[in-house]
Amino acid sequence: MSDIESYSTYVNIFLFLILSNSLLSRFAVINSPVSLAPGVSGMYFAVAFMIVFTLWYGIWGAFSAYLGCMIGAGILADMPLSLNVIWSLADLCQVLIPLAAFSYFKVNIRLRTKKDGIIFILFACIINNLTGAFWGSLLLVLTGETEWNMFSMTLQGWFFGNLITSLLIVPLLLRYVTPYIQQTESYVKGYWI
Repeated sequence: MSDIESYSTYVNIFLFLILSNSLLSRFAVINSPVSLAPGVSGMYFAVAFMIVFTLWYGIWGAFSAYLGCMIGAGILADMPLSLNVIWSLADLCQVLIPLAAFSYFKVNIRLRTKKDGIIFILFACIINNLTGAFWGSLLLVLTGETEWNMFSMTLQGWFFGNLITSLLIVPLLLRYVTPYIQQTESYVKGYWI
């Protein structure tokens, strides 16, 4: 495959992932909203797919997670654009942290060893989702979208919902779908190609 065909493939995947992440984000926010916090879902299952897409497609998946959040959980939830641009960084953090950790610790994304499982739980379930939940919840309060008394409930709803969906969905996709994805030319072994 030539470089032009290769990048054309990644651009097509990127656009497909943006659409998928936008739809998943919007559905999760409508289906399970957290209190009065705009764009926040108690069961934001979209994050599980965003994590997997990023582990499969590298930076293409990460940027699609950011844009998918902006569109699905932000723009379609009537969040002000000035807030949305910064607030959506939460989803970007939630997928970049596992990508960097898996690369740094040389984790087999099919989660074959105990070490792989521990790194997965720490960086793709706990640290990433806590970082995203804290960032997003704090920005909602600082910009006046929610009150300070809602911070704790928003943070907890965001974190625990993401933790549960990450624990349930991500390992299944990584173990059972990754072998098929790895056989395609679209699979990204590093960050870009």
